Amino acid sequence: MSTSATIATEAAIWKPRVNPWVIGTVVSLAAFMEVLDSSIANVALPHIGGSLGASNSESTWVLTSYLVANAVVLPIAGFLVGLMGRKRFFMMCIALFTMSSFLCGIAPSLGLLLVFRIAQGAFGGGLQPMAQAILADTFPPEKRGLAFALYGVTAVCGPVLGPTLGGWITDNYTWRWIFYISVPVGLLSLLLVQMLLEDPPYMTRIKKRLAGFDVLGFSFLTIGIASLQVVLDKGQEDDWFSSRFIVTLSVSAVVGLVLLVIWEWHHKAPIVDVRLFTNLNFATSNVMFLAFGAVLFSSTVLMPQLLQTLMGYTAEQAGLVLSAGAIVTLVFLPIVVNSRRLCRLAI
Repeated sequence: MSTSATIATEAAIWKPRVNPWVIGTVVSLAAFMEVLDSSIANVALPHIGGSLGASNSESTWVLTSYLVANAVVLPIAGFLVGLMGRKRFFMMCIALFTMSSFLCGIAPSLGLLLVFRIAQGAFGGGLQPMAQAILADTFPPEKRGLAFALYGVTAVCGPVLGPTLGGWITDNYTWRWIFYISVPVGLLSLLLVQMLLEDPPYMTRIKKRLAGFDVLGFSFLTIGIASLQVVLDKGQEDDWFSSRFIVTLSVSAVVGLVLLVIWEWHHKAPIVDVRLFTNLNFATSNVMFLAFGAVLFSSTVLMPQLLQTLMGYTAEQAGLVLSAGAIVTLVFLPIVVNSRRLCRLAI
């Protein structure tokens, strides 16, 4: 029997010692912590800028730096798992994400805050794919829909609940507490993961060496994603292509991403398997997620700033405006996941 067939057999037979729903709750808690931090600072940007002597446009780098670091680390999570082991990598991400959150809270200047936010985004980038991989291994195929519905609540509601919670904390305490609240959650998640999680037997067969890391592909990915993010974030402020800075970064983004696709298409062990996009279902789902992310994150970033700077809302009131979306999602997500089963019963 080949190694891949052996791994597939072991993955199908293996069952965790702990109740799968307990494991699902634990990994979803860690994932929720990371997703929440991607948007919790949105309504606090005017307060952060005022406290650290920065303008509103400069304070938006608090969001941009996090998202860029997060996007760069996500594709290499699989390689790092093969290098370190999934449980060890997951625990490392939780621990360093928690420490970075604390450092963000005590940052004395905007520059240091951005450095700590980059670290926070980088270590948080490993939490989402690990949570999904753990759920896929923990639950049998017939229960994975409900398991991913639990995860979906964290992935979808986190960005919507973040501004609401962040606004309340900012108005009643200080913006620094929007980072401090991740510390106890992170410590609790780290303890529960250590106690309850275990790597499946087949994980011991998946070993990767640092020498096999696709350095060139990672470099193209970093340059392309980082340049594109800055262009989209600062383009309007600098009048788009009338700015030499924006033109230079646009060229860097196009060259980096095109070279990434060409290089990864022919590489034997790519960090991003671009050949997957030849599968129509895979490509379509990614396009839909792109549209979903564009609508979700643009609204949660732009609306709080509009409400606070032009309409006189407090941070808490601006966050509450977005809270209705989280309630609707909580109600309908389990229904959508089970829609096929409900349709069959109706028929």
